Amino acid sequence: MDILLVASAFNSLSQRVYAELSDRGHRVDVVLASHGADAVRAAVARDRPELIIAPMLRTALPEDLWREHTCLIVHPGPPGDRGPSSLDWAVADGAAHWGVTVLRAEAAMDAGDIWASMPFETAPVGKSDLYRNEVSDAAVAAVLLAVRRHAEGSYKPMPQSDPAVQVVWRDPVRQPQRRVDWEGDDTATVVRKLRAADSQPGVLDRILGREVFLHGGHPEDRLRGRPGELLATRAGAVCRATRDGAVWIPELRPRKASGDPAPFRRPATSVLGPTGLAEAGVPLELPPGRNTWTDIRYRQHGDTGFLAFSFPGGAMSTDQCRRLLAAYRHALARPTSVLVLGGVRDFFSNGIHLNVIEAAEDPAAESWANLNAMNDLVEAVLRTTDRLVVAALGGNAAAGGVMLALAADEVWCRTGTVLNPHYRRMGLYGSEFWTYSLPRRVGEETAGRLTAEALPVSAATAHGLGLVDRLVPVPAREFAAETGRMATELAAGSDLGRRIAAKAAARERDEALRPLADHRSAELARMRDIFFDPGAPYHALRSTFVRKTPGGSPHPLSPAADPLAGSTR
Repeated sequence: MDILLVASAFNSLSQRVYAELSDRGHRVDVVLASHGADAVRAAVARDRPELIIAPMLRTALPEDLWREHTCLIVHPGPPGDRGPSSLDWAVADGAAHWGVTVLRAEAAMDAGDIWASMPFETAPVGKSDLYRNEVSDAAVAAVLLAVRRHAEGSYKPMPQSDPAVQVVWRDPVRQPQRRVDWEGDDTATVVRKLRAADSQPGVLDRILGREVFLHGGHPEDRLRGRPGELLATRAGAVCRATRDGAVWIPELRPRKASGDPAPFRRPATSVLGPTGLAEAGVPLELPPGRNTWTDIRYRQHGDTGFLAFSFPGGAMSTDQCRRLLAAYRHALARPTSVLVLGGVRDFFSNGIHLNVIEAAEDPAAESWANLNAMNDLVEAVLRTTDRLVVAALGGNAAAGGVMLALAADEVWCRTGTVLNPHYRRMGLYGSEFWTYSLPRRVGEETAGRLTAEALPVSAATAHGLGLVDRLVPVPAREFAAETGRMATELAAGSDLGRRIAAKAAARERDEALRPLADHRSAELARMRDIFFDPGAPYHALRSTFVRKTPGGSPHPLSPAADPLAGSTR
């Protein structure tokens, strides 16, 4: 079937819907509604789709389109739920169950006939985490069901006037409703408010005399102070006292001032600057019973080590890469035969931290420092020959984050994951030893195609290509436990010693053919030319991406959208 996706942004859900529909043989194109109604009309006229699907839409479809074509909207709420802040309310209210509904577009928001719906259990996580995992799983299942029903031609969608549908309108959540009352709200309430706005729009507040938006929230079990007081920092986050405890806030976004360019979120201490607060570090191996936030943890079970990391948005700054490398070296000093990297829900890694780079006084120099720190980490994984290393991807990965995973001996991937094993759409050649790891996995021809086409790849397709060794078909909430079981089984295998010896011998042979240092220097030479060229497309693309300003082609997958088309970069 010819299907056109209309989305306000080619976000994680839009990418997954694209990949899953493509896997099933549908011919899928994408147009960005952010470029205006005429761009959408032009795409419809060009593609003449049999079905139009809007996985993520902030604006209404033009009336002439939904009157003349079947247009299905993916709404992140159960049947009958209406309004633009559905998921915000679900997280803020602590709903135990929620759902996704696929309905036909019409004049009234979310009021069209229902083509499919899928319920799910929520998890005590932030809105964006829930969206990329439980919501995404339910949305894809509902979209596939709706597409099948449309193709069959006999299905009659359910009108929302049906007595079985309970219609509930939910108003937009405004900042006054999100506001934290530091004197009156308990920690659980503060955490829910922060998590209900963690990616967008954040919670407007004032810190050290500055108006900022708070992004993300995690409870703290020991630090205490006067409600609203800043207590400490940790790995770029700030800890703030509540009336009965404290919370960690990883990221802030300055409020836009008149005439300023669009501000963006980044580590809290990066926004605040020097605060005089103490750094309240914690050990990599947290004692049992602690309930605090840290972005890197290590634990060991028998012969298996688990190095878990979770960075907001999956981006890894220079500091985060260096701290993760130090933690990796700590893990290598422990007596294990299997080491698992990741193994937690949500993002694995998306590579270098474009927001931190954009905020730097010298973005080119910070790009260079960040990339070298990322390369150091990936190289350490590639050079590990005394144990098996497993990359366990509970969530999406892109660019250098994919190459970090491919540096491991085995890649395990939750079935809902989307991989973007390429760099071109940010105007980059690529690094992190991709010229070694990617062809080693899929061959030179497929590696060239993946990096040139620059398309999102589903977990199933990645498994078929050889990018992924094992699929983990469990809900996000069960991923950590399941990978723990799989790793323990791997460590107990009778052929483990043989496999470790074989990987060491293979690394020695590969080094003789072409040293890793040669791959690194060749890739970095190309990247340095891009970073330090003020006219390179990377700089404008990075700024547009980070600041979420309009730009580029309305067709994100077309050759015209490739910033390196016709270039030798």
